Amino acid sequence: MQQTTRWHIFADADAVATAVCQHILAAAEQAIAERGQFKCVLAGGTTPEKVYRLLAVANAEWSHWAIYFGDERCLPTDHADRNSLMAFQALLNKVAIPASQIYPIPAELGPEQGAALYRPVVAEAVPFDMVLLGMGEDGHTASLFLGHIHNPDELAHAVYNSPKPPPERVSISANALSNSRQVIFLVTGTNKQAAVNAWRAGEALPVACIAMDNPVDVFADSAACATAS
Repeated sequence: MQQTTRWHIFADADAVATAVCQHILAAAEQAIAERGQFKCVLAGGTTPEKVYRLLAVANAEWSHWAIYFGDERCLPTDHADRNSLMAFQALLNKVAIPASQIYPIPAELGPEQGAALYRPVVAEAVPFDMVLLGMGEDGHTASLFLGHIHNPDELAHAVYNSPKPPPERVSISANALSNSRQVIFLVTGTNKQAAVNAWRAGEALPVACIAMDNPVDVFADSAACATAS
């Protein structure tokens, strides 16, 4: 399936975060009204953290949310570079989502065991209602990197030799991330301009592997898109 994207460009990262927060809250309200639950996959990174801090002071039916993670680094659970730790500090410790409805990736057990344990979690969850993703300067998303080959039928991958530390990670697969009613990329900063240009030019970057029936929404700031608009 070929990716179809809708680009939403804002003045700065704060404006992106505000817009995404509002979008998530509306999607949650609709999902809970229609299906009784909102299944959301979180991303790591500075712009998603801004979103989580906004969500933490918002009103929502938190007891109906279920939280998953797009990827995780193979580090101790209390390590500052864990995506889950950031999410707990910015959002999850501050709202009333039941602990039994929060599903961190057990990447502290290593890539193979972490991925093996997360696959049935993903299998039970899909389709997700919302997947949040970032984009690296090289066009990677989650821990899906250019040049890495994975079994596309896996729901979660063991990742080795990451070009960014740490080298070992666990990532939900592109196919599973695409199995969502909505996907939002958050892309901010001048350091993303080259990757944005390449993405919009149709290059085969990992971000372009996320494709579904509905268009993928990209919420970006003008700095990331300065040479691409």
